[in-house]
Amino acid sequence: MENVDKNSLGSIVEPERRIDVIHETDVLVIGSGPGGLAAALAAARAGVEVTLVERFGCFGGNMTVVGVEGFAWYRHDKTVEADGIGREFEERAKEMGAAVPESQSQSYEIDAEGFKVVADRLVQEAGVYPMLHRLFVAPIMNGDTIGGIITESKAGREAILAKRVIDATGDADIAERAGAPTYLTPKERMMAVSVMFHLAGVDKKAFIEGVKADPQTYKDWDGGGEWSIETSGKEDDMFSPFLKKPFDQAIECGLIPPHLNTISGTWGAMHDTGELTYMNLIQMDGCDGTEPGDLTRFEIEGRRQSLLAIEALRRFTPGCANARLRNFGMSIGIRDTRKIDARYNMTEQDTREQGRFEDSIGIYPEFIDGYGLLILPTTGRYMHIPYRALLPKRIRNLLVAGRSIGGDRISHAATRNMSCCAVTGQGAGIAAALSIKTGRNLDTVDLADVQKELSRQGVRYL
Repeated sequence: MENVDKNSLGSIVEPERRIDVIHETDVLVIGSGPGGLAAALAAARAGVEVTLVERFGCFGGNMTVVGVEGFAWYRHDKTVEADGIGREFEERAKEMGAAVPESQSQSYEIDAEGFKVVADRLVQEAGVYPMLHRLFVAPIMNGDTIGGIITESKAGREAILAKRVIDATGDADIAERAGAPTYLTPKERMMAVSVMFHLAGVDKKAFIEGVKADPQTYKDWDGGGEWSIETSGKEDDMFSPFLKKPFDQAIECGLIPPHLNTISGTWGAMHDTGELTYMNLIQMDGCDGTEPGDLTRFEIEGRRQSLLAIEALRRFTPGCANARLRNFGMSIGIRDTRKIDARYNMTEQDTREQGRFEDSIGIYPEFIDGYGLLILPTTGRYMHIPYRALLPKRIRNLLVAGRSIGGDRISHAATRNMSCCAVTGQGAGIAAALSIKTGRNLDTVDLADVQKELSRQGVRYL
């Protein structure tokens, strides 16, 4: 046996084989979360052929697969945003009956199930070629240049060729396997993972009366673990749909073991039909989202904790006596894994002090949420997102969009959010398209042309 290590029982050698090329495209996007979906739509609208590869059976990523419905829950008076495709997600969902007003902001909560159809419609209208149910396996490389990917599916291994590739996997899978330098956050420092769920059978009137009788604020986000939060102070008296007291009571009576003091968090919307949605209550530390063994254990543990949380809500929360589980998200929610070492890595200074860049591809409000820090955008402050943060080192014809762009810890607490992923995705899609149309490399594409197309597509970048 060769190359034996502590995680291996040995090795085998696969026989050499030919892999059929089943498709060719101008721009290939892998991953269809907010970043990947925005990238595919933007590139297609910029006039090139686009293919979107997704491992699940629907587009939308965190919004549909995980069930994170609060796309823009940070929005308040004076919040300044890039708009573009991220805002379009919300508006189209409203038009198609797949969104309701969000409980703590001036935004709409996107229905995870309904948005699957919204995303289908957007992809079809843009002329994007959809390839669901295909898992990325390996990049196709010619030296330091990526020319496509190999996928695995029910059809076996297949090859897809492309002139430009956009890695929107969330974990920088393509960039890492192509040989670009990446950084994996140490497991003990990763943000907690979450299993989302939704409830049915809740008495809306009684639940809302209970919330009004004991309103919670962001100052109350002090549940231990992920929920020990530092704010800037201005958030402390603002309403938050926070739930912690029922779980404290459940621990006191022995329903929930004392070590599970991280069960607490927020709800999203209370529907007239008795559905209480976007239950973000299960926060679990120590899960590496790039390790399938971790994902397996924490999926199972998250569902177990969810049932404990539901029983606590039944006993100790007004209106929830007859609550029942409606559904889990299709997959666990990952906030933090691998990031690229980009041509420019964003910094805490950029995030806190309104960083400005000549190569801006979009703005993002002063919204920081992660690593024990919460700052909401209520003062009109915002930063630029630089194009260089999407450019991995060493690899040609590759861009990265979404939460794995280059940046430090606190910048990631901002750019990991779904609405910012859409900003980076739209910028990546336009840059990839224009690099093809002008015959220029991704690192020499004319940023003035990119910014002009961003403006045409409704994006504010300055």
